[in-house]
Amino acid sequence: MKVILSIESVRFPLTGIGRYTYELARALQDNPEVESIKFFSGVRYLPSLPVANDQSSTAHGLKRMVQKSAFLIELYRVLMPSLRAQSLRKDHDHLYHGPNFFIPPFSGRSVATFHDLSPFSWEQCHDPKRIRYLQKELRKTLDRANCLITDSEFVRRELAVFSGRPIEDIHAVPLASSDHFRPRPAGELLPTLARYGLRPGGYSLYVGTIEPRKNIDTLLDAYGRLPMALRQCWPLILSGYKGWRSESIHQRIETAQREGWVRYLGFAVSEDLPLLYAGARLFAFPSLYEGFGLPVLEAMSSGVPVVCSNSSSLPEVAGEAALVCEPRDVDSLTAHLCRALEDETWRCTAIEAGLRHAATFSWERCARQTIDVYQKVLNS
Repeated sequence: MKVILSIESVRFPLTGIGRYTYELARALQDNPEVESIKFFSGVRYLPSLPVANDQSSTAHGLKRMVQKSAFLIELYRVLMPSLRAQSLRKDHDHLYHGPNFFIPPFSGRSVATFHDLSPFSWEQCHDPKRIRYLQKELRKTLDRANCLITDSEFVRRELAVFSGRPIEDIHAVPLASSDHFRPRPAGELLPTLARYGLRPGGYSLYVGTIEPRKNIDTLLDAYGRLPMALRQCWPLILSGYKGWRSESIHQRIETAQREGWVRYLGFAVSEDLPLLYAGARLFAFPSLYEGFGLPVLEAMSSGVPVVCSNSSSLPEVAGEAALVCEPRDVDSLTAHLCRALEDETWRCTAIEAGLRHAATFSWERCARQTIDVYQKVLNS
């Protein structure tokens, strides 16, 4: 089979969708069933799969500038599809896969990955200047795609109800964590953690965009209820890109930093992130809504106990290995955090269970199931 894979999301900042696209691309190009694979970004093909930079680039700055203007966003929405269609016009014998929701006008077969439905169900957590663009273009993708992929069974069923498409046309293909996320000895962690002023096993960790949907306010409420001695022994470390409507969250983080029990690292570079995970005492992720929740799997793969919410797709990802609770339940979250920090018997059990559970996910499996979807589309 011949495949065109959109790789626009493989760029700074490399979020979960960018990581999914990169790992899927690597697996597909090594699979013998894929006769050829072309990497498409913007309005052109790239000669090879890029690696996302850890620093902001001129292109990223330009993107941020466009996103601040409703006029430029609409201009981009109107012009880009025809430009992309022009670049793709000769490759109708290929299957086009949009791993980041979007499919441009394309005369061949196509597949789109919908990671979640937050632009519709959680639109208040998106920039209002962008939400019109997202909603319009995602509806067009639903009309264009021959088949749809989701990261979880939760989103598969949610998307079937929302779109009205037969659930047989929607396929849940779970993600995986990179093999960079694994348990590591303290000696391997020391140089990297020292640069952040951290010590192995000496902190709790949250990784993800700083935005309302991630429920960081509740995490701060719960962590703030722990005894001060516990918070000072294991401060809460947050790492992630600054997202939409995060100003009040950052104000709370700054207050807690002055009190000595929280630190915000900003967006950690990709080579440091697995070491930050592996060095954590626990990983906390009380998100309100996730299409998959890759950080939970990355933490388990790193041998770190997990406390997370029981919302949306997170029970699928966490399995029986994590302590879970309702996302807004501050009392239960506080109790879980305390147990995950202090109960050594539970910690040992959770670490072993997490490693076993995480091992059932792999990028090879993700690629295999994705190719099965391609084959179904090509044979239909």
